[in-house]
Amino acid sequence: MHRFYLAPEHWQSDTLTLTGTEAHHCRNVLRLEPGDKVVLFDGRGHELTAEIASADVSEIRLRKLHEAQTPPLRCQITLGQAIPKGKNMDLIVQKAVEIGAAEIAPIVSDRTVVRLDEESAAAKQAKWQTVAVEAAKQCGQNWLPRVHGPQSMAQFFQQPRRFDLQLIGSLQSDAVHLKKILAEYSAEHGDRPTSVLMLVGPEGDFTPAELSLARSHGCRPITLGPIVLRVETASIYCLSVLSYELLV
Repeated sequence: MHRFYLAPEHWQSDTLTLTGTEAHHCRNVLRLEPGDKVVLFDGRGHELTAEIASADVSEIRLRKLHEAQTPPLRCQITLGQAIPKGKNMDLIVQKAVEIGAAEIAPIVSDRTVVRLDEESAAAKQAKWQTVAVEAAKQCGQNWLPRVHGPQSMAQFFQQPRRFDLQLIGSLQSDAVHLKKILAEYSAEHGDRPTSVLMLVGPEGDFTPAELSLARSHGCRPITLGPIVLRVETASIYCLSVLSYELLV
């Protein structure tokens, strides 16, 4: 069955209605009709199977058939991603949702090629959030990651956040393997971390000043192996390893 996103503020299981782009996709693209069944999710773990009751030019009205709750993943992974060139951020957001990231924070680093004014930054955030919604619809993820607005690393660390473990991908000689850091954490705490920050740099890596700032806030540099990876590859690699080690 086709999946549709219904924001939490519009989630009322007794009066379910699709409007806007979701109604357009349902009616004009997929050409679904009354009697067809669909799946709704609110991005906060709720999933609902419904039947189309009626449709007109402005909205699709639905009848609830079955409702369920998906528990959150055992580890909340936040990806702090320096914005890469071109459309690679779209790909990174898409794959981050599929792999299981809980939050995505686009970082404007000193080496970020893209420069955004306030209006452009808001437009980018809205676009990336839409990419996240589409990815969640496609892969069956009922927990929708929040995509933050672009910000500098200093601005990111000014926000009140707490993570069990904070990591930063690094090309520095003192970077260690993630497996070693996770083993040390488990030995010290008797369990795996349940919240992790993963910072991934831009083309050319973070600057020494940015790396120093991250270290001062508790980030531990990790190596991604002997081969220098492209930005999008590095992000997918880091999230995949963390997902394998921490989400199950």
